Amino acid sequence: MNARNDPPEGAIQRPTPATPPGQPSSIAQLEAELDWLADALQQRLQQYFDAAGSRSPGLPGEHLPPAALPPGDACPYAALLRRHALDADERLLLALAIAPLLRPALLDVFWSRNESTGRPFTEFGGAGGAGAAAGPGGFVPSGETACFLLAGDALGRRLAVLQRLSPHARLARDELLHLDPPAAGDPVLSGALRLGERFVAEVLPELGLHLGNDAGLPARRVGTGLSWEELVLPSATLAQLDDIGLWLTHGRTLLDDWGLGRRVAPGYTALFHGPPGTGKTLSACLLGARCGREVWRIDLSLLVSKYIGETEKNLARLFDTAEARQWILFFDEADALFGKRTGVSDAHDRYANQEVSYLLQRVESFAGVVILASNLRHNIDDAFLRRFQAVLPFTLPRPAERLRLWREGFPPTVTLEPTLDLARIAQQHELSGGTIMNIVRWCCLRALGRSENRIRAEDVHEGIRRELQKEGRAL
Repeated sequence: MNARNDPPEGAIQRPTPATPPGQPSSIAQLEAELDWLADALQQRLQQYFDAAGSRSPGLPGEHLPPAALPPGDACPYAALLRRHALDADERLLLALAIAPLLRPALLDVFWSRNESTGRPFTEFGGAGGAGAAAGPGGFVPSGETACFLLAGDALGRRLAVLQRLSPHARLARDELLHLDPPAAGDPVLSGALRLGERFVAEVLPELGLHLGNDAGLPARRVGTGLSWEELVLPSATLAQLDDIGLWLTHGRTLLDDWGLGRRVAPGYTALFHGPPGTGKTLSACLLGARCGREVWRIDLSLLVSKYIGETEKNLARLFDTAEARQWILFFDEADALFGKRTGVSDAHDRYANQEVSYLLQRVESFAGVVILASNLRHNIDDAFLRRFQAVLPFTLPRPAERLRLWREGFPPTVTLEPTLDLARIAQQHELSGGTIMNIVRWCCLRALGRSENRIRAEDVHEGIRRELQKEGRAL
């Protein structure tokens, strides 16, 4: 074997920026992890270019201790490493996949060319094969790069690395790290080393696990400009909402500090059921605002009809991101997956049953709050109801509640015609809060059309007639 080239001057570019005060603790930990990777690469290259060392390459992790992890769960990166019990080699593989995203200059050494062949070093790898990653971007490590770092010339160690990168190994199985499929005809290790969706969702959500139309998932963040005090619901329903708020505020203490995490599910699942316009979505939004959590609304009927066969993948991405960011998940039209099942007659039914099973599994293991909404409680299978922590009825408001909705619905800039008897209207017409606000909006627009701020009784009665007609009811 010919002597290898000398290592390039200044092979490893390792800036040491200070972490700004107040930055999330993951930043400092990622800096430490990448510094550790830089030292491991420097050692590995020194071994490689040393003729004696090439016969006994060793593993960088055996000689360089990993970066220390901070205590507790305040650092998402450290919490993930502990939860999955990753060893030094697995941590180096993760750091190698992170480097082109956060510190690409660290890998520039791999652009070096072999003076004997005039080609890039085959041993260094690179996505698509030796030197194939040369392009407008930086070096993208491949499976071959991982083998170079952890195994060198040692065949037994190389096979061990191959096992770690297998699709069935825990790094890929837990969605932390995987190899891209190689191009047709290329060696299997020429595939790029990629961070898994779960890892990105929990540690680096800024890198692009964004939900919405770009990700092909019908999920949208929802909110409200109203306050908790403006929520008009029966006292029993308000009390149950307070229970969910208690879980959002104190759930982690209950599970971790009080030790109930060994005996109960890590999250909280609630069913909101009742007619349209009774405050289900509004209540979820106000819960989020009250407890400082984002609320994301998912239309299950659209999810199933449009993405049949891909629902598990979309749900996995959703739950991973939601858990990492502590979102409240609000599933509208829950009957689409939790409705009473019929016999399996075609492939659509088989997919639907698989999706129900997968969704139940993710809901039960989700360390957060999931709210399922349905217009009719009896549409939900009783077997599912038993798994929920709370079932909240959202009924049509009673006369006193309707009167409050009428009075608070009109803006303070308008005046009501003296003949407009809101108390009598509230008593006579059984309407939902959403319907009442539709009427208020229509009446205000009518007043603006007349260039006045006076709400007429005739407009209110006409608005009621229109809404009842929409619902197929007579005035």
